[in-house]
Amino acid sequence: MGENLQTGERLRPIDLARGHGLSTQAVRNYEEAGILPAATRSAHGYRAYTPLHARALRTFLALAPGHGHRTATAIMRAVNEGATDEALRLVDESHVQLLDDRRTLQAVERALRDLEPADAPEPDGVTFIGPLAHRLGIRPATLRKWEGAGLLRPRRDPDTGYRVYDPADVRDARLVRQLRRGGHPLEQIGPLLDQVRTAGGLEPLEGALRDWHRRLSARGRAMLGGAAELEAYLRARE
Repeated sequence: MGENLQTGERLRPIDLARGHGLSTQAVRNYEEAGILPAATRSAHGYRAYTPLHARALRTFLALAPGHGHRTATAIMRAVNEGATDEALRLVDESHVQLLDDRRTLQAVERALRDLEPADAPEPDGVTFIGPLAHRLGIRPATLRKWEGAGLLRPRRDPDTGYRVYDPADVRDARLVRQLRRGGHPLEQIGPLLDQVRTAGGLEPLEGALRDWHRRLSARGRAMLGGAAELEAYLRARE
């Protein structure tokens, strides 16, 4: 190893904790989780860390914002166990997930560009499957198919068992109809509806998409920072 764990400067748990804005208990927890290599112990049982432990801690804290706590932990544990290929595979999986999220965002934005203005204001009350299908110019079976795909979530009348569509359900059904007419597959429509529901409607969605862009960019940059620290840690262990 480039920095021997058993020699060199000795650091106490409080030294690592203060240097990274953590508690000494957090440092101990990270060691127990495998994020840090095992510390040596003094004759009285006190932990003794080295600069390599400090680098490991810095690496984990750099990885976590881009990869998440669980994956960052798994990456560090793999490195400390000598399973570098496994650590790099985990890094690759995170990048694949980020790319998938970017593609989902692009699909949502394309779908929104295809939307037509509403042909009429959404009703204030509720409606049932037959009237809604007639209004949209489709068959009731199509609405049931969209519900089966998880795109629509009408509630059921407790007495009759009939599907009941409130104004938000009608909005979602209209969106699905327009997007299907535009040739969008169901798997692209689902993420769009999730964004509409989270944003509280179409009008607030523009701000939600801007925030989505910012969060993806932040993750990408965090992954770059984490990669640099991980490479430095790997070199230090050689």
